[in-house]
Amino acid sequence: MDPLHDPDDEELLHPRQARELAGRVEVARLSSGAIRYGRTGQVAAASVVLNPDDPLPGGNHACGLWGTGAEVAGTLLRLERTFADSDRAEAVVYASPTTVGEIEGIADDAGWRAVEENVALVHRTPQAPGTRARLATGADAPGIAELVADDAGLSGGAEARLVRLLGHRLDDPRCLLLVVDDADADPPRVAGFAQGFAEHGVGLVEHVVVRPGRRRRGIGSTLVGAVVAAARDRGATLVAAQTEEGGGAQRFAEECGFEVTYPVTTFARRIDELLD
Repeated sequence: MDPLHDPDDEELLHPRQARELAGRVEVARLSSGAIRYGRTGQVAAASVVLNPDDPLPGGNHACGLWGTGAEVAGTLLRLERTFADSDRAEAVVYASPTTVGEIEGIADDAGWRAVEENVALVHRTPQAPGTRARLATGADAPGIAELVADDAGLSGGAEARLVRLLGHRLDDPRCLLLVVDDADADPPRVAGFAQGFAEHGVGLVEHVVVRPGRRRRGIGSTLVGAVVAAARDRGATLVAAQTEEGGGAQRFAEECGFEVTYPVTTFARRIDELLD
């Protein structure tokens, strides 16, 4: 039996190792989410990041709910108020091995719902970065924001906040923003964009989006390879990503050299439900 892996699922790490790995990754995710005007901290048994400039869940979430059932239940109640006070429409918890295994029953009793099953992946296979990718500049920010907003179905106001957030990330040396230009477009535009982060030996591939009409041309894998290489250049000995379990995004990540290491369940609580 492999001592590094879970005996119940050989594709996953042993629970102790998974918890240690998830803890490192979550510290990086919290730091990344806080750029520039966000904040991180503790709400009872949870670690939390809130960022008013980020309309995406990555900049506004809780993780690491560890304690007794009563402590975790109390934390979920406090998180509802924390996200409401920050004018968020929804409270989000990412439950990885750093969260108690009983979270599903506790969350259900507290009115939270499991909305997505994800997996965390670690990059294992060396790849040469694609030569078509380049570092993003401030001039790219509006086009990137438009691309991401269209992909995520965001409003015009949220798109404007993304432009500001991209500007903040471009000024932060820990952030990795790369683009591939659309050679067939006139006027010029971005065909694909990838966002990453690197700090304290941990790198993240956080977001990859390719324009619908330019997919299946290797742009996505080029961007992923470039982010991984940039994170390695900045001292990352571990490069991780998170994506929906079992779908095309997971298959794409595995094709790019990532391996599944542990599960992550997204729990959410609509704040407007509290007012009904």
